[in-house]
Amino acid sequence: MDNKDYRILLVDDEADILEFLSFNLDKEGFEVFTAQNGKEAIEKANEVLPHLIILDVMMPEMDGMEACELLRQDEKFNKTIIAFLTARGEDYSQIAGFDAGADDYIAKPVKPKVLVSRIKALLKRYDSNSEDKKEDLIIKQSDIVIDREKYQVTKNGIELTLPKKEFELLLLLISKPDRVFTRDAIFSSVWGNDIIVGDRTIDVHIRKLREKIGENHIKTVKGVGYKFIN
Repeated sequence: MDNKDYRILLVDDEADILEFLSFNLDKEGFEVFTAQNGKEAIEKANEVLPHLIILDVMMPEMDGMEACELLRQDEKFNKTIIAFLTARGEDYSQIAGFDAGADDYIAKPVKPKVLVSRIKALLKRYDSNSEDKKEDLIIKQSDIVIDREKYQVTKNGIELTLPKKEFELLLLLISKPDRVFTRDAIFSSVWGNDIIVGDRTIDVHIRKLREKIGENHIKTVKGVGYKFIN
């Protein structure tokens, strides 16, 4: 796809930031839409169905976290890439953001070239998500069934509630049972090479997954990584 084929929704309550981001993305040929709070963002997203949403965290009426969670509850936005825009030094938990369904976060102030580079990388991820073959959308292992198109996981027929990153982590591990995925491979696949996350991020997500699907399905290979066991 050309840049002009991508719709990007920018959400921030500061008009000068919206103007700055819009100007630089317009120059690159993207189709840009804007909103000034989370509530307006959801309305605009339903109207234009963006490929990528860049959300400020702290906003009036509805903050970015709540908006992201609501968007992720709507199947229309399963493949939409969502990135949080955060001020340096802002009291912001990366894990909380990823649990809300974010794919990435961008620190502001951000240089135009860096912004465009990050956005292009995120849109490549969107293209990759969109190329899934129909026959690969349902994955069954043991008592667990994953529907990739619906972002749905069931265990023994009971639907589980998994935030986006937990879903992607389980999908990675379950895609190749008994294969050990190193921590680096997990970071790269689930969080992306351009994202810096804390050392405990994987451990926290693994712990939460075990609480939901059972302790015996995910084995820790000490000093290496993790693997899914039927």
